[in-house]
Amino acid sequence: MNMADPIPPAQADPTDLALILATQAGLPLVARPYHALAEQLGMSPEAVMQRLNAMLDRGVIRRVGVVPNHYALGYRANGMTVWDVHDSRVDALGEQVGRLPFVSHCYRRPRAGSRWPYNLFAMVHGHDRSEVVGYAATIGRLLGRDCRASDILYSSRVLKKTGLRLGE
Repeated sequence: MNMADPIPPAQADPTDLALILATQAGLPLVARPYHALAEQLGMSPEAVMQRLNAMLDRGVIRRVGVVPNHYALGYRANGMTVWDVHDSRVDALGEQVGRLPFVSHCYRRPRAGSRWPYNLFAMVHGHDRSEVVGYAATIGRLLGRDCRASDILYSSRVLKKTGLRLGE
């Protein structure tokens, strides 16, 4: 789970905190993870899901999602593609890029003058660099004339695969 900023005490009761602590390293890797959590916490599966949804709605947690280890899955080339896209089109185009099946995350960032003209970032994973280059070419075709420049920054190591941890 990704945690938002530290949880205000008024927004998380002891049961919410117990649920956060039970899930912060990931959901149980079983066919019915919410049932396993429910058993561990002495709750019903429906109550677990209801509380998670309520914490999402209140902003106590940001999301419940998968954080894969791409290297363990055979993806050896991880490239952050960066794009200099017209500001008037970056949001609409970013939505389209983010929906591509090979893009794991896509976001807008401010430019840093002429040193760093890129404002659209899209992470792609490939089995090798040629696969990443092919994905970047697909993104480039989608962006078309709205893109003035691009580059690919390749990962050299995994730095972080976790969100905030409570009680550590």
